[in-house]
Amino acid sequence: MSSPRIVSFRIEPDRVAELDAIAKSLDRDRSHLLNEAVESWLDQQRRFVATINEGLRASKSGKTMADEDLDDLIGSWVKAKPSKKKPAKARQDK
Repeated sequence: MSSPRIVSFRIEPDRVAELDAIAKSLDRDRSHLLNEAVESWLDQQRRFVATINEGLRASKSGKTMADEDLDDLIGSWVKAKPSKKKPAKARQDK
């Protein structure tokens, strides 16, 4: 395993104060929290890229869905249709 490298970047002072307060409450240091945040962001980006690549592979192999079928699929995920919007109350002048 290679040794950690130092990376420097600019951040607003209020963000540093917030980060330090959270780090103190968790009995951690700022570096630990920043490493967790970077790992979380990288993991999210890996999943995003994998999802995009999966979609591109499916599209290239002809595994697509008609718009209407997609609408039906998404509609099936909704458990209950939202009720009709309530009419706005009339303004009462005094």
